[in-house]
Amino acid sequence: MSGMTLLIQDPKWRTHRGLQARLKTAAEAARKAAKLKGDFTILLTGDKALRALNRDFRGKDKPTNVLSFPSGSGYAGDIAIAHGVTSKEAKAAGKRFADHATHLVVHGVLHLAGHDHERPKDAKVMEPLEVKILARLGIADPYATMPQ
Repeated sequence: MSGMTLLIQDPKWRTHRGLQARLKTAAEAARKAAKLKGDFTILLTGDKALRALNRDFRGKDKPTNVLSFPSGSGYAGDIAIAHGVTSKEAKAAGKRFADHATHLVVHGVLHLAGHDHERPKDAKVMEPLEVKILARLGIADPYATMPQ
């Protein structure tokens, strides 16, 4: 079995009880569903670090929730997730922080496995897979429209 490393750079990630184990479980579930081979790393960091990565690698000078960096050879790649953006998005959507963070981990792993959502036809493959994995983890469909 391939390895997964969870690195915590921003101490705010440590304030959520049981979150690390939950994120590892989600990453493994997504890896299995996507048949991802190779080791990968998940960096739990802050908005400043994601802003720098987003600027340096995507030319967008603003923080974002999750970035994935697929790699070649035997290493699958890296995922970075920002605490502040994740927290703000969860609050705005009326979701639990842990549920949203879990979704972002699943999303990131699927990107490492080659899934994408830029074009509608790609999103029609990736999003239902995310929903299926999250359902197995007891998390509601993040793409379901909120009741008005």
